[in-house]
Amino acid sequence: MKTSTLLEVGIDQKAALGEQDSGIRRNGLPALPDIQSHALVVSGIRRCGKSTLLHQFVNKLGRPFFYFNFDDLRLYDFSAADFELLDRVIAESGARLLFFDEIQSAPHWEIYVRQKLDDGFQVIVTGSNASLLSRELGSRLTGRHLSKELFPFSYDEFCRFTNQAAGAESLDIYLEKGGFPEYLKTGNTEILTQLQQDILYRDIAVRYGLRDAASLHRLFVYLVSNAAQLVSPSKLLSVAGVKSATTVLEYFSYFEAAYLIHLVPCFSWSAKAQSLAPKKLYVADPGIIKTGTASFTGNRGSLLENFVFTSLRPHTRDLFYFAGKDGECDFIVNPHGQHPLCVQVTLELTRDDEPREIQGLLAALKFFGQDGGIILTRDTEDLILEQGKRIQVIPAWKYNFAGIEETT
Repeated sequence: MKTSTLLEVGIDQKAALGEQDSGIRRNGLPALPDIQSHALVVSGIRRCGKSTLLHQFVNKLGRPFFYFNFDDLRLYDFSAADFELLDRVIAESGARLLFFDEIQSAPHWEIYVRQKLDDGFQVIVTGSNASLLSRELGSRLTGRHLSKELFPFSYDEFCRFTNQAAGAESLDIYLEKGGFPEYLKTGNTEILTQLQQDILYRDIAVRYGLRDAASLHRLFVYLVSNAAQLVSPSKLLSVAGVKSATTVLEYFSYFEAAYLIHLVPCFSWSAKAQSLAPKKLYVADPGIIKTGTASFTGNRGSLLENFVFTSLRPHTRDLFYFAGKDGECDFIVNPHGQHPLCVQVTLELTRDDEPREIQGLLAALKFFGQDGGIILTRDTEDLILEQGKRIQVIPAWKYNFAGIEETT
């Protein structure tokens, strides 16, 4: 490539970044450290607002910065050798704070970031592929990086962004639209459709050299249509149109690395039993559920459970479901801590389903030796005392998910 090309790209990109609305203050902003000894790495699904978050961050720092987005068609032929040219552009800018967007698109980027750290630069990077980032960070930047994750707007952020009051009605809207900022601004569903196409074909099929993109798409559509359900790779061969469960597992890993889906294991003290049990599937955002398939039945109970997962996940990775002989519980939060939190989710606590929901929660509470748990609903609030256990029934829109870091 040519230095003049990289200079032109950098100028165009920084101008475009400056023209963007900085949006609402993201909840994750206070957690970003101002540190020069380590690279700050922020990962998350495409279009969830990583660039905006870090733009807010560098503005907060108030220092000149150099911005470069590697996910640009003009950089299609960018090679490791072109980092030398990029150094010239950076030197011309005079900035000591470097902000690299979608860095996993650049070859051997981790070596370059390490070099810039050694040269005394402060480096911030974003990426939308968790496995690529973690593998490359582990190989060259061990002990020299701090990782953070960003997800689409939480319900709280959604309410602030759309100027709505918290409540069952706004939660219903969130369960339909989700939290991708650009979609919420425009209401254009093509934005979400194109997002999924970019991830499936550019980030997965092309990057991993998959010839059978059709099977990848079929499996994705099935998974999005079955949010909050149990899935087993061996039972999805005909769905995907492949011959091996290993292939299905590989597809799962690609979807998870791109933050499209999340798989939650069944809790067991036995690693083998845990690996053999079906996993529970959750989708990154309600907007993807809405636009990912035309056949989704609109099961509001599943949407609410998916919402609870996406609200828990930003605060912990230590999430499981529980299946015992006396019942099942939707979420066990931080079971490896001193005070695991047992959470049941149901749209409404009706007379018909109340015994089943309570029994499953009680089974989990007894297993983990806890005195109480919670049932999250759309809009029901109550207190139940059963078999010496205290069960709080709380509207999901009212629950403080951020507080689990303190209570577990």
